[in-house]
Amino acid sequence: MMEQPSNIMRKASPEDVQRLVALMAEFYAEAAYPLNRPRAAEAFTALLAEERLGRVWFIQADSRDVGHVIVTLCFSMEYGGLIAFLDDLFVQPAFRRAGLGTAALEEVRAFCAKRGVRAVFVETGQDNVAAQALYRRAGFVNTDRQLLALRLADPTHVG
Repeated sequence: MMEQPSNIMRKASPEDVQRLVALMAEFYAEAAYPLNRPRAAEAFTALLAEERLGRVWFIQADSRDVGHVIVTLCFSMEYGGLIAFLDDLFVQPAFRRAGLGTAALEEVRAFCAKRGVRAVFVETGQDNVAAQALYRRAGFVNTDRQLLALRLADPTHVG
């Protein structure tokens, strides 16, 4: 079954990797994270090549790419099925507070529901109250868990 096209979301393709890296660099710069562009390009290339890993979209305004959303998928024993991680949601500052983030989250919810995803997780900076408010309005809640990481490789914002 074909997915309905969105007015604000455009599914990314392998040809879009450099544009995605540029948007990711803008996003990371806001948090003063240096972006390892080659590593980010490799990650986008891998994700876009394998649909079962997730989905990447551009957020659009006036037919221009003004942000992006990245959702990755994995199996969870706790939830007994697929879960999603909202890895990135970025809207350029000039286009914020216009409902694009909310609309993007609705699209993410629909994408996940269609695939039988049982929960969607998101991580925010402790001090990013605007993002936390956006996610709470969309139905996200704090859990009784703390996210820990065992890094087996550097993230894209490290060297």
